[in-house]
Amino acid sequence: MSGLYYSVISLLLVIGFGCSSIPAPADKQNRLTHGAVQMYLEKGTTTQNDVLGVFGAPNITTIDTSGQEVWTYQKYATLSRSTSEFATIFITGVNSSGFQRNQRTMTLIIKFDENKIVSDFASMTSNF
Repeated sequence: MSGLYYSVISLLLVIGFGCSSIPAPADKQNRLTHGAVQMYLEKGTTTQNDVLGVFGAPNITTIDTSGQEVWTYQKYATLSRSTSEFATIFITGVNSSGFQRNQRTMTLIIKFDENKIVSDFASMTSNF
């Protein structure tokens, strides 16, 4: 077969593997999802040690005006996707590729009572 044929096949394989997505490592920050918050946190039951075991160390710790300890978790993700139609580019020479980037933010705020038990929590997710 011709060298051009092998070059085209090799390029298609490189593009295909280069655009594939590789899952992120399963660390505790990756557990910070709305579903995990609903599954693992329960007011009056969940302890600080339970929270540490599920979500890891918080990004911010403070004490509010009533003396309750407040933990804040924030997770930021940038999702990038490149779209291209190589066959169209290769055959017609027209560049019809695009690039898309989305930002995703998850914030979780947990308040603990004097016994280090969850007294309240709130979470918010935003995409832009």
